[in-house]
This record gives sequence, structure tokens and C-alpha cells, in this order.
Amino acid sequence: MNPSPDSWVFDAGPMRHFALQGWLGALKFLATGRDVYIPDTVERELLNAVADRPLLRGVLDAEWITVFRTTDIDYQGHFARFYDRLVVDGKNLGECGVLAMGAAYGCEMVIDDNVPRTIAEELGLSVTATVPLLCSGIRASQLTTVMVESLADDLLSGDYYLPFEKGGFRNHVLEHGLLDYEEL
Repeated sequence: MNPSPDSWVFDAGPMRHFALQGWLGALKFLATGRDVYIPDTVERELLNAVADRPLLRGVLDAEWITVFRTTDIDYQGHFARFYDRLVVDGKNLGECGVLAMGAAYGCEMVIDDNVPRTIAEELGLSVTATVPLLCSGIRASQLTTVMVESLADDLLSGDYYLPFEKGGFRNHVLEHGLLDYEEL
């Protein structure tokens, strides 16, 4: 069965870093009521890293995350198009799978890497990133600002790129209009 448009499809980066920093449960909580997918290309990226990073097994074993596998010709056509634009030295296959799912099925994609996110935006596909996703959780009263500030700092301490330094979540979201003072 193909994913519905209200599903989330995650790239490896957010899943990897949320798992490594112990915040995978926060994603599960945010996803309440939505199906969550990773394409098989993201699964392979995580499997290739699990020997060195055993905490990644949490993503692969999570019952709330579905690995998407298909031979659907529409999906394969989209994948090939993104492959031609993104893959260099065998890298970025995960992003190709995420973008192909977004293009073929209208899923909302969670991608932090700038190039594939820009491609999605250019094509009018539904895409978000970690920071706006967390802001949505605050806005919906699912997460507190203090919790998200801690989560963001943990992600940064694990060498994950976010568009601010440690301790900078609140200022960043206010400066960029992602949240206003009343929502904090």
C-alpha cells in the first residue's frame, strides 16, 4: 500500500541524530496520528552505520516507522530523476528515495540537507526541516520550548547541523518568524 499525503517521510539525517542523542521518542510523539516512513535507501544508510553506532538500531526496530519498498514505476521514475541530480560517488541515495516518495505520493518530507530541500521546494513538494517540525510541536502544545531547546542543543552536541549555535534555538525561531513570543 502506498503512503498517504499526510504521511511523513524522513531522510536519514534527522532519524540518525534523533536516535543517537536519545530523542527518537520525541519524533514518535510528534507523529501521533500520522504514518512515518523511511525509504529503503535510508534504511540501507542506517544499516551501514549500525555497527559503529548501535543506537541506530532504534530507528530500524521502531514499530511506528515503516520502511517503504516498492517497484512502482512512478516512484522509480522519480527516483531516477533525483538520482541524476543528487548522487555523487554513491552518496545521497537516501535523499533520492525521500524525494521520490514526496513526488510520487505527496508525502510531507523531513529533510535538513539544503540541496534536496531546495529541489523539493522548487518542485512545489511538501517539505519541512527539523526546526520547523519542532516549532510545530511547540505550537500544538505537544512539546515545551524548554524541552525543544534541550533537544536542539543535544543534536548540536552530536555534530548535527542546525542553523544556530547551542543555546540559540529561541533567538533563531523568533528572528525567522517560526514562532512568536506568545507561542514560546
